[in-house]
Amino acid sequence: MKTSLAALAAALVVAALPGLAQAADEHTFAFNAGAVTDYRYRGISQTRFKPALQGGADYSHSSGFYVGTWASTIKWIKDWGGDANIELDIYGGYKGAITEGLSFDVGVLQYVYPSAKTAAWDALYDDPNTTEVYGAITFGPATLKYSHTATNLFGTRNSKNSGYLDASATFDLGGGIMLTPHVGYQKVAKNDDYSYTDYSVTVSKDFSGFVVSAAVVGTDTKSIGGAKAYASPANGKDLGKAGVVVGVKYNF
Repeated sequence: MKTSLAALAAALVVAALPGLAQAADEHTFAFNAGAVTDYRYRGISQTRFKPALQGGADYSHSSGFYVGTWASTIKWIKDWGGDANIELDIYGGYKGAITEGLSFDVGVLQYVYPSAKTAAWDALYDDPNTTEVYGAITFGPATLKYSHTATNLFGTRNSKNSGYLDASATFDLGGGIMLTPHVGYQKVAKNDDYSYTDYSVTVSKDFSGFVVSAAVVGTDTKSIGGAKAYASPANGKDLGKAGVVVGVKYNF
């Protein structure tokens, strides 16, 4: 009797394996956690050149649809009179192939700054929460992406319909070492003094899930009245100045 039950159980498991494998292939979950010496977003320091803790979670379906979230500690909201220590990104989209070697990615991204607004913030800025729609084309190692704001850009008044165009590429140098050059242009609608170009070159290496990276990052932000457009109100430093960012991240 025990032998028969064991045989039946084994048969059921074998019969279920294709279905389980198919389910595993259809649904993919990925998580990451890490830290950087400076959180740079489009070349601008979000942490006043201080370290940041970061992490995210992603779900993707074999059809091409995906959703995810990512968070980082920040300083810039409080520096400008608000009250938020965290940036939370929530996004979703669809990826697909056009032809062999050519693919696309379209989606929506919401930047959320919980409890950021204060009386001091409202006196100068609008709601910092920002919604962008984006589209990207990838051919081989190169990607061209455009992001467009459906709201004001991070609280800047009258900046709806701002856009960010960037080009990047990822080259496998072998041995788990990757080289990623990048250049982008941030257009701030109706606020040309705040528009600028950013650039970076990143080298990273994957140690069985632990990714160590180093990047040179910088911008060409303008000066307004003798001060840089993105000078920190906390210490007057140019948040877009060239610098080196080191990071470590674990993917699981």
